[in-house]
Amino acid sequence: MSFRLEQRSLESYKVYGKHVYGNLIGCRNHEALRNPELLEDIVRKAAEEGNMTILDIKTWKIGEGFSLVAIILESHITIHTWPEYDFATLDVYSCGSHTDPEKTFKIIVDYLKPIRIESKVADRSLE
Repeated sequence: MSFRLEQRSLESYKVYGKHVYGNLIGCRNHEALRNPELLEDIVRKAAEEGNMTILDIKTWKIGEGFSLVAIILESHITIHTWPEYDFATLDVYSCGSHTDPEKTFKIIVDYLKPIRIESKVADRSLE
């Protein structure tokens, strides 16, 4: 997965934003889909690797799974899990040109080990 904004200098954007999101189907890391502490640890590592600054992380138990929201200085990372279906959704949105949301997304995906990934990248910038 690769994403590039138009051939412009980063300074020409009023707001630079990149949103990487997807469905993770057939996740083989079953424990992580049920255990928010495990996923919180990988989110912290992935954010650091993507040069993002975590401000806070909250989790809520919902059914067999949970929702995790990491507020980063640059925007957010969210994960919602359905362990009964080996399924998760993942969003990594960053407004910082110094960050690498694709790298953060990949680290979390690699940890959850899905069989299939349906992902997209959206330009959330303002010229």
